[in-house]
Parts: sequence; C-alpha cells; structure tokens
Amino acid sequence: FSSFQVYIIQVSVGNHQWTVKHRYSDFHDLHEKLVSEKKIDKNLLPPKKIIGKNSKSLVEKRQKELEIYLQTLLLRFPVTAPKVLSHFLHFHLYVS
Repeated sequence: FSSFQVYIIQVSVGNHQWTVKHRYSDFHDLHEKLVSEKKIDKNLLPPKKIIGKNSKSLVEKRQKELEIYLQTLLLRFPVTAPKVLSHFLHFHLYVS
C-alpha cells in the first residue's frame, strides 16, 4: 500500500487564521489550474521529490515551502482570490 503525506498549512487572511490539510497532489492540481487560468509562474510550486519523501526533515521543509507558496498566491491575488484557490483554502468556511 502506498502511504501519503498530508500537509497541514496555516492560512491567515486579515484577522482570520485557520489551517487546511492537503496532499501534495492537491497542491499540484491547484497549481496546474492557476498556471493555465491565471498565468502564474509554473516554477512557483516546490518540485515533487520522490526520494526520502516521508523523512521528517523533508516533510517539514516542504510544509514550509507550501506555506510560502500559498502566501505568495494570496499576495498575487490581494482583492479576489480565484475560485479554485478560494475553494482550496476553504475561504467559504472562514472568511465572510
């Protein structure tokens, strides 16, 4: 069986803070949509690493990289996040 890593990412927008949980493949799918729809830099997403992907240090490093990735996206769309990003970040649950 294949195990997979779930990344727990802290999101903050204005005074709101919450966490989202996603697999790397979810980030990859989001990224593909944003690259095609919003023309964001395709190199923005940290690369997929296969070797030692579940080692604690790599997981922590990637989690930080994914947090930075999401913060960068939020800065890129300061007023209205694209629907696909809003859904990914569960905006509908937390930000009114």
